[in-house]
Amino acid sequence: MNDLVHQRRGGGAHSPGEPARRDGGAAESLRGRHQHHPYDLIELFFFAYRDFVGDADRLLESLRFGRAHHRVLHFVDRHPGLTIAELLDILRITKQSLNRVLKELLDQGYVKSSPGATDRRQRQLTLTEQGRALANALADLQSQRFARALEELPGGAREGAVRFLLAMIDPEERPRVEALVWGEGRHEP
Repeated sequence: MNDLVHQRRGGGAHSPGEPARRDGGAAESLRGRHQHHPYDLIELFFFAYRDFVGDADRLLESLRFGRAHHRVLHFVDRHPGLTIAELLDILRITKQSLNRVLKELLDQGYVKSSPGATDRRQRQLTLTEQGRALANALADLQSQRFARALEELPGGAREGAVRFLLAMIDPEERPRVEALVWGEGRHEP
């Protein structure tokens, strides 16, 4: 691997811009085989996501929270009364991971848990006033980034972004995600 990195940087006994042949052309073959990957989109998506969550991460870090805390706060804020089972299904994390995060949010007064209305064994989650304030502050940060990005684009870009993001979701999951985002019976804004 180190040889490949060295060769890519122009090291070795070969002409600049010409691939090294010590590997029998393997590096050239490897590059050719991966040319069909949309690396520009992959990398742009990585950097956009990094910066999108980075704004919120800085605020969360000041409270000794992380992204898992943010996700819980977000979905409980958007769907008060969400059960732990529903939250596990949305987040697709282990119960053990959720329990650790949820315990911290409960203990520090951001989330409260109460028995279910129909099944008292279920735990329904809501945010406290402090939890709503934090969820709102995090949403403000991320909304500002979306607003800045959309201002740079032509009209209709938001609708295009919505279609693109929905298309990135597994097809069998889209109806469930649409219902979660926009409510039952309503699809794309």
